[in-house]
Amino acid sequence: MATSVFHQPLGTAQPHQHLQNSGFRHELGHASVKLTFKGFKVETGLSRRGGYSSCKRKFGAIQASASHTSVVQPVSYPPNNSTDELRKKSSEAALILIRHGESLWNEKNLFTGCVDVPLTKKGVEEAIEAGKRISNIPVDMIYTSALIRAQMTAMLAMTQHRRKKVPIILHNESEQAREWSQIFSEDTKKQSIPVVTAWQLNERMYGELQGLNKQETADRFGKEKVHEWRRSYDIPPPNGESLEMCAERAVAYFKDHIEPQLLSGKNVMIAAHGNSLRSIIMYLDKLTSQEVINLELSTGIPMLYIFKGGKFIRRGSPAGPTEAGVYAYTRSLALYRQKLDDMLH
Repeated sequence: MATSVFHQPLGTAQPHQHLQNSGFRHELGHASVKLTFKGFKVETGLSRRGGYSSCKRKFGAIQASASHTSVVQPVSYPPNNSTDELRKKSSEAALILIRHGESLWNEKNLFTGCVDVPLTKKGVEEAIEAGKRISNIPVDMIYTSALIRAQMTAMLAMTQHRRKKVPIILHNESEQAREWSQIFSEDTKKQSIPVVTAWQLNERMYGELQGLNKQETADRFGKEKVHEWRRSYDIPPPNGESLEMCAERAVAYFKDHIEPQLLSGKNVMIAAHGNSLRSIIMYLDKLTSQEVINLELSTGIPMLYIFKGGKFIRRGSPAGPTEAGVYAYTRSLALYRQKLDDMLH
């Protein structure tokens, strides 16, 4: 099987077919996503349970980023029969996906899964670099998993944003938690970005493999068996989750909680994990179960989707924050950067 890595040219928009249940897609361009498959042409279609419609298309490896600022007001969730109409009327919105930076167990080559392991020094640096790449893109709301490595990545990335808004984790686990974490200054609220943590965005649970060395596990059980546990779509490791099971919870959460924000015009960043993000990309891009198992996401590399006119548009990822014109992906994003320049100079 050949592994092909494609890089999409910077600034080239590729509209994709409208998703029945989704909002939009798009990417930025330094290659952060690797697609591995037998041919250059892949068929997109039918995810086992998701009912994704099929289409043919060529895939490019990309990475993107988007980040912004603005206080998120509560969003009313549209009834199902009005979703398509709202999608057509909704304004442009950015969706940034970032896989957390390298964790201490990534470094040690251990199966991590849902064990709550922090970032390495390299992981911290990756998160900061990701933040530089998205420093000119608006972010109104942040979603992370319940695990510290994803939360660290989101917080560190936002320290680099030029708008300097403060990400604040919302605590809705109890009435007391909500009451005690209230902000009573409207001015402070305007300089804050709500952060929602959700276990549904956690990494795939690796069951009895968690904490084991990957190479030693392959030596013990055989490379083929371990590869089957890691790379099949619907075969879980002992007492763990398959990718299919992970996708069921991650995509359901995305559709119920995040997609309505995008449909209302909010710019959203998600800092999560390889398998939960692969699941969401499977939904956005209508990948088949075979295509998604060959999708690789690099740690700390932002990926940008733009939702406009009812479609997801993929964009390329910038090489760094100082390249001239690199953030002029759309007219609204170009105007946003100009506004930042005017405010901060």
